Amino acid sequence: MAYILIFLLTMVKHLNFLLLITLSLTVNSQNIKSVELVPLNKQSPIPIVPLGSTLQLSFDDLDADNKDYQYRVEHMTYDWKPSNLQSNQYINGFQQNYIIDVANSFNTLQSYTHYRIQIPNQNTIITESGNYLISVLNDDDEVIFSRRCVFFENKVTVGVNVLRGRNALTNNSEQTVQFIINHKGFQINNPVQEIKVQLFQNNNWNTSVTDIDPLFIRPNQLIYNYTNETNFSGGNEFLFFDNKYIRNTNVNIAKTTREDIFHNYLYTDIDRSQKPYTYYPDINGNFLIRTLDAENEETEADYAMMHFSLEVDQPYENKDVFVYGAFNNYELTDENRMTYSTLKNTYETSFLLKQGFYNYTYVTLDKNNKIDLNELNGSFFQTENEYTIITYYKPFGGLFYRVIGVGNGFFDQNR
Repeated sequence: MAYILIFLLTMVKHLNFLLLITLSLTVNSQNIKSVELVPLNKQSPIPIVPLGSTLQLSFDDLDADNKDYQYRVEHMTYDWKPSNLQSNQYINGFQQNYIIDVANSFNTLQSYTHYRIQIPNQNTIITESGNYLISVLNDDDEVIFSRRCVFFENKVTVGVNVLRGRNALTNNSEQTVQFIINHKGFQINNPVQEIKVQLFQNNNWNTSVTDIDPLFIRPNQLIYNYTNETNFSGGNEFLFFDNKYIRNTNVNIAKTTREDIFHNYLYTDIDRSQKPYTYYPDINGNFLIRTLDAENEETEADYAMMHFSLEVDQPYENKDVFVYGAFNNYELTDENRMTYSTLKNTYETSFLLKQGFYNYTYVTLDKNNKIDLNELNGSFFQTENEYTIITYYKPFGGLFYRVIGVGNGFFDQNR
């Protein structure tokens, strides 16, 4: 009996230890903010660039204690599974290395450490096109976060046409994406077997459509003129705010207070699903770090506790509501989950964001883990969305999927 008691106490001790580790990792990951993986010239916020171009990964650690973070670069298949290649088959140099470009915040209420690395660099030279997963690891070799990127070759051109939905039952709420892959001068023997495509909306990989075969095959052309298979909900324009002046009210910020840090309170949003479509420009869910309170946005932009609120008549049964956007890689976490206030009839949440211009929206998640992008926003064919098509090529006997072309298209309701 004593042995059993000792065993149970030991197990409880181990479980508590594992729980502490889990909580520690959760807290650590929550302290990572403002992750950006963008082309070095920052002309686009999208990490899809020609092979040989440079991406810059940057992030802040709110612990502000100069940790020894490393980055790791992994080649992936077209559907984001680890490829069969060894690292020396797609990298000259090191697959994993330390991030040494580190700077502390200056003159901010919220202290943080800013980390930055350019990929490729003199220690890590990427030699093959394809999908890549870039991860940041702590000193225990544990992944803190990962981001996707694509390096492509300009072997084919992709023409994209975005139209109002062609299905008569849903043409008021959907958009159809049709595209043509022109491969003159690039031999494709068996398009159905050798070519894969990935199509997604507003640079959100969660919307991705894959495994689409060409509808028609012509000399030097693959035609994807579907009317249903490549339909997307139009959704609605993203909401936005701008707190480049963190001390004052600004675009869509109703109130600002200063405590230990700044608090920015947004105007209360409403359920837009039953409202008519209204056009206003957005940046398709993305965000831009910027400040007019200092010169160096990387280390002098401050953080504010952003307060979000959404007015609804009653809480949703068996569903959670989240604030959604590229600011956290379109992920649903405890931090951006909202709670319902019966006194105010509003869903509410708050979390830290660095000064800048942000797009965001609200989504619901049901008990089957299905995300609904439109329940709180409505869906309209007029919404201006961006679509990206990535073309992958793996010949018979090939070892991996190359990316041989990328196309972009925007919906224009005036056409």
